Amino acid sequence: MHIIVMGVSGVGKTAVGKGIATALSLRFDDADDFHPMCNVEKMKSGKALEDADRWPWLEILNTHLKQTRGCVLACSALKQSYRQVLCNGVDDVKLVYLKADRDTLIKRMQQREHFMPVSLLDSQLATWEEPQSTDQMPIITVDATLPLDEVIHQALEALAK
Repeated sequence: MHIIVMGVSGVGKTAVGKGIATALSLRFDDADDFHPMCNVEKMKSGKALEDADRWPWLEILNTHLKQTRGCVLACSALKQSYRQVLCNGVDDVKLVYLKADRDTLIKRMQQREHFMPVSLLDSQLATWEEPQSTDQMPIITVDATLPLDEVIHQALEALAK
């Protein structure tokens, strides 16, 4: 099984993804670790990534997913077209959409150490496209404002169905 935990920055993708991976004895990967250094430097400097920055990264992630027997991947997957690239040719994939309000996201981003500055949150929110569930890409939506254990529990329950 391949599980993509998605949502904007600060929503808890890494924490939830690690929890799901541990519970299901799957490998965990963070899409941020696959960014080329030029993307990381661009975000560190407060500049939002553009599609031209993201396409090669998404292709790398897709190849990675196809080469693993199963894993949990934390990835923003901001647009439907990005999700399609990620899932193209990947067997048994499910997407867990973590949803939270802007104030919660800002608080979380201010409390962590990450190369993505809070100033870029609004660009991610503007880019975000609500996910559309399909047979190839079933979407599980979880309220990420709940306590972490509850978010993981709800995601696992939905994944088991």
